[in-house]
Amino acid sequence: MTKSLFVMITGRPNAGKSTLLNALLGEKVAIVSSKPQTTRCNITGVLTEGEDQFVFVDTPGLHKPRTLLGEYMMKSVGNASDGADVILFVTEACRRLNPAERNSLRHYSDSGVPLFLIINKVDLADKGELAAYISDISSEYRFDSVIPISALKKDGTDIIMSELRPHLVESPHFFPDDIFTDQPEKQLFAEIIREKVLRLIEDEIPHGVAVAIEELKDENDLISVRAEIYCEKESHKRIIIGKGGEMLKKIGTYAREDAEQLFGAKVFLDLWVRVKENWRDNRALLCNFGYNGDEK
Repeated sequence: MTKSLFVMITGRPNAGKSTLLNALLGEKVAIVSSKPQTTRCNITGVLTEGEDQFVFVDTPGLHKPRTLLGEYMMKSVGNASDGADVILFVTEACRRLNPAERNSLRHYSDSGVPLFLIINKVDLADKGELAAYISDISSEYRFDSVIPISALKKDGTDIIMSELRPHLVESPHFFPDDIFTDQPEKQLFAEIIREKVLRLIEDEIPHGVAVAIEELKDENDLISVRAEIYCEKESHKRIIIGKGGEMLKKIGTYAREDAEQLFGAKVFLDLWVRVKENWRDNRALLCNFGYNGDEK
């Protein structure tokens, strides 16, 4: 008898949602960085264990949108919650909830959908303060389970899985048993490249960066990719390229190494940098980059 479960992962930016998804799957399907709002669209991860299939949906961080891109991100969160069997609400240990988190928690508490509070980064928290934090937040909202974890160290992820199992429902599997994500190759490559920009460039430029895969050829154990990195200003373009092209070369090297590990094949990356001013408020460009602003 096959069983399935759809699990939404939500919470504030930089709480560790993508790190948790990767830890639960044992595979890297979501990019991770120290920058807030790294995740821009829903990312599906699939874990199949025998007859049981868990479908995890990592969502953008909860925030007040200031651009069309931000509005799309928050719409993605709403779309994921509509089909969720269980909601994992990820918070950072002892960190005060922001207004977007509080509004969402009130909604999820009243929805009747099983709601787990996942308190991340507990390895960095004082035990006394953590106990008080758990007591305060649990008295204010309804949770079916409260689980302290360290997603980075994969500490507590086994408890999450054991708490999820009773919620599995009899149904066919919605994805093939041998896949771990439904993301197409182009999206995976684009996200890998964007992650390297996020990690290597330390100022506000990454928030104005998007990656489009213009060409992908997979043949004879070699994947050839031509990608364009879009930024919002000429000065940003110069920083991304770097002196003598050194920064762009570094981005490409690190992205190629990750891609070869993920796909198990040799990868050739051809990277270009383009300027598109204010693309985050341009609906046509958002759609071109895969952020479909008209999505229902």
